[in-house]
Amino acid sequence: MSSSIDPGLYEILDDRFRTGRCANGDMRLERLHQDCRWAEGPLYLPAWRQVIWSDIPNDRMLRWDEATGAVGVFRSPAGHSNGNTLDREGRLISCEQGNRRVTRTEHDGSITVVADRFEGKRLNSPNDSVVRSDGSIWFSDPDFGINSDYEGHRAESEIKACNVYRVDPRSGAVRLVADGFGGPNGLVFSADEQQLYVSDTRANQIRVFDVREDGTLSDGEVFVQGKDHACRFDNIRFDDGGRLWAAAMEGGVHCYDPDGTLIGRINVPEPVSNIAFGGPKNNRLFITATTTLYSLVMAVTGLPRVRRP
Repeated sequence: MSSSIDPGLYEILDDRFRTGRCANGDMRLERLHQDCRWAEGPLYLPAWRQVIWSDIPNDRMLRWDEATGAVGVFRSPAGHSNGNTLDREGRLISCEQGNRRVTRTEHDGSITVVADRFEGKRLNSPNDSVVRSDGSIWFSDPDFGINSDYEGHRAESEIKACNVYRVDPRSGAVRLVADGFGGPNGLVFSADEQQLYVSDTRANQIRVFDVREDGTLSDGEVFVQGKDHACRFDNIRFDDGGRLWAAAMEGGVHCYDPDGTLIGRINVPEPVSNIAFGGPKNNRLFITATTTLYSLVMAVTGLPRVRRP
């Protein structure tokens, strides 16, 4: 059973938020489910018209059915999974913090390990991933899941760093593509896949890197620098107008113009962890915030789900 709430939903900081129709659509947040300890990783599955997401401390993945509103357990235990995405073949890619690996759920339900080590050392706790049109899988590997037993299993980092990696689609080799992060978190490609954007929760910033022909990255630069504690950026998503939407913990959902200007916010009554566009028209924003899965049907649309090579 869903319910609607109005926390003073939209905050317009620049007229581009208004003219871009970012404040159009639903005037209330819809609460779809509230029974989590810390919800993350929402992902809309078009073929099933369902959203799956992670409830990390409870070590389970849940699913919400768009047609009926029913909520059930998708997977438990789930390796303290965090971020989820789909590959080019519609298979589920999950970052399992507890198992310190990235996995792929095959069409028959079996699970394949995509990455669990770099240069022979165990990964820290993979957090979020994105798949490029060439089939390569890119993922962030902070130490959030090994700092305590709350969202994984406490352990020492074998790599002694928090990095971003690329998995080659043919060889399966894991390559370090970006380092120097405090806590790399969400990542997303631009519409043309020529840039990779990565949020760094501990540095309170979002960085952007140029993607070279060989799959390596430029040194990168700061796209957004948060000014206060409320901007502890988590995952990030683009709409088809080139605006970047960011889960910003206590700051709700931030919207950035392509030039990096913060033009507006969606206010949410709980700290926000993750966002994802979905629905039949890809214009329904799903928001995980602490205990809750929310949604908001918008006048803006997320980037197309499937991009061809």
